[in-house]
Amino acid sequence: MVAPLLADLAAEYERRYGPVDVMADADPEEFDAPTGAFVVLLDDGQAVAGGGIRRVDADTCEVKRVWTSPGHRRQGHARTVLTALEGAARDRGYTRVRLETGPAQPEAVALYQDLGYRQIPLYGRYQAAVAFERRLGPIEHRSASDR
Repeated sequence: MVAPLLADLAAEYERRYGPVDVMADADPEEFDAPTGAFVVLLDDGQAVAGGGIRRVDADTCEVKRVWTSPGHRRQGHARTVLTALEGAARDRGYTRVRLETGPAQPEAVALYQDLGYRQIPLYGRYQAAVAFERRLGPIEHRSASDR
């Protein structure tokens, strides 16, 4: 179920950045519990969006592979995936989430900024990337009348 999503993601990266093996920068097992997680949103049994977290250290996880299929964009799926990943991060005891995105993905940069991520110095292998981090506060509990 995740394989088509990741194949489309790799094709998108190649279209935007040229030939690069972005899938080689993370072992799929890094996204396994108890330290990692992967979220997939389905529409009629088809994976339309997803993403994962992997452990960096005891307090920090990294968001990787956030993707929404082209036919399902602009519907809030990436925001839903990130919210779920942040919840999974909290559940695993992380207090900080970091991520990188590419300069040819201005829509991703805008989303991360809108969600309260702050830009940080680069930390990964991609010299042209834009890096972000967000501290995870406690889960906000709202009553039904506040929603």
